[in-house]
Amino acid sequence: QVQLVESGGGLVQAGDSLRLSCAASGLTFSSYHMAWFRQAPGKEREFVATMNWSGDSIVYADSVNGRFTIARNNAKNTVHLQMNSLSPEDTAVYYCAASQNGARYSVSRRETAYNYWGQGTQVTVSS
Repeated sequence: QVQLVESGGGLVQAGDSLRLSCAASGLTFSSYHMAWFRQAPGKEREFVATMNWSGDSIVYADSVNGRFTIARNNAKNTVHLQMNSLSPEDTAVYYCAASQNGARYSVSRRETAYNYWGQGTQVTVSS
């Protein structure tokens, strides 16, 4: 059974940093592209960042580029999202997702490309 478990969310002030983690089990983690999405209250879920299974192809949403960093540790089956310079607009539930796309450089921003999802972790940024 595949499980993705996010952690690291919380309440912070504008300008602060947070590091989210996602622990994966039940899958061959090193074969999966990994991504982070988020869903703000009253809005649709949106793409944040993705990294391919080999760690050499990364894509960020324009809204987070330069502030957020995605990283993975295939030995520990974990993926992280370092979030710096947080603003209230970053308030959302953050989801980890895994995609079994065999093509090394075919990372995707689309939700439908991802086979497995975590339950989410809440990030709240106060002004």
